[in-house]
Amino acid sequence: MSQPSQHRPAVVVYSGGMDSFTLLHRALHQHTDVHALSFDYGQRHSRELGMARQVCQTLGIAHQVVDIRAIHGLIDNSALTDPRQAIPSGRYAASNMQVTVVPNRNMMLLSMSIAKAINIGARDVYYGAHAGDHLIYPDCRPAFVEAMNQAAGLADFNPVTIHAPYLQAAKADILADGIRMGLDYRHTWTCYQGEELACGECGSCIDRLEAFAANGIEDPIAYRPS
Repeated sequence: MSQPSQHRPAVVVYSGGMDSFTLLHRALHQHTDVHALSFDYGQRHSRELGMARQVCQTLGIAHQVVDIRAIHGLIDNSALTDPRQAIPSGRYAASNMQVTVVPNRNMMLLSMSIAKAINIGARDVYYGAHAGDHLIYPDCRPAFVEAMNQAAGLADFNPVTIHAPYLQAAKADILADGIRMGLDYRHTWTCYQGEELACGECGSCIDRLEAFAANGIEDPIAYRPS
């Protein structure tokens, strides 16, 4: 007899940012055995990874940081992986945020997450693509998720399903879901900079601040003075 779905293990792609933080807790509401996967691919800073470690330790859930820095030379033509490039400021727009695209990132991370799922007998992989990313990042769009789901269903004799529950949701909607779950967003990092305080000026910070404003609450993390 197969296990009920809530008792089967599940894998969550967990960066340590506010979207994946919300996703992690949503998965915890649906599964009793959650395995969080974070990836070190040579990104410019490790603040998110540090947050991810702390959160998983506090929750007492399995957490693995996968070191894939060896691929850095394949994906270094991005402002998020090349420290010589300036991080763009201002709201998300194709004109200024295109430089933050990390080549094929989600396909690689999902592929490894599917492997993890197969390895531990999980049938569910969660990742936090959302509607606000559709304009800039092709690997966050519905067509990509659908194609990856088809591949995941063929990669093993026991199909794995990729869940992107926020695929059509705005960041403010994701935050609203987290607020309903009583989550504390002090334990997340969103800023593209890896400094002591969030910059408040990059697209990621602006998107985050606008999500909190839309929900009528103040962001609990500290920002450097403007």
